[in-house]
Amino acid sequence: MADEEIIPSEETATPEPAAPMAEAEAEETPATVAVAEIAQDAGKNWYIIHTYSGFEQKVADSLRSRAQAFGFSDKIGQILIPTEEVVELRGGKKVTSKRLLYPGYVLVQMEMNDQLWHEVKNTPRVTGFVGGGNNPVPLSADEVNQILYRQATSADRPRPKLTFEKNETVRIIDGPFANFSGKIDEINSERNTLRVLVTIFGRATPVELDFLQVEKI
Repeated sequence: MADEEIIPSEETATPEPAAPMAEAEAEETPATVAVAEIAQDAGKNWYIIHTYSGFEQKVADSLRSRAQAFGFSDKIGQILIPTEEVVELRGGKKVTSKRLLYPGYVLVQMEMNDQLWHEVKNTPRVTGFVGGGNNPVPLSADEVNQILYRQATSADRPRPKLTFEKNETVRIIDGPFANFSGKIDEINSERNTLRVLVTIFGRATPVELDFLQVEKI
């Protein structure tokens, strides 16, 4: 996207410029924006604003307030804080919650000019635009639609809250092998399953488990 790659993080940061991946749970934002709506808003493009991580909603609210106060609300379109639904196992039950897709980033549809660039950049807790310096590069329609598609589809198929790596040690918390520990031998992201090598009777035995059936040690 633009000139930088956005990589989500897993821990909520303190008020410093966006730290690696915050696992912040977001306030609800519109789940989808129709492609037709984007096309009809002539003159406006989507840009990515870099914010202090954990203050995405406050930035969105401040930007709307400033737009009204300083008379540039007609230049601002929709403001998005993309989220996805994630699922985890708590007390043997699946619990779904929302998580920010890109902690420390807010998407804004706007009619860019020098004055608006200045007003947005001076919004409290905004550190700047992603890419392009004084001339940020807008997102393409495909990039915007990919974000919206991921946000919309997560409601039908929530992602596991945790992510795993090969050779990582995990503890099994559900199923016939509960309380056993083992190393991850294979990860199937499509099926959200892991193959874990568990030592049973002195031998490493591969066990296939759902992401929700294990926890990190």
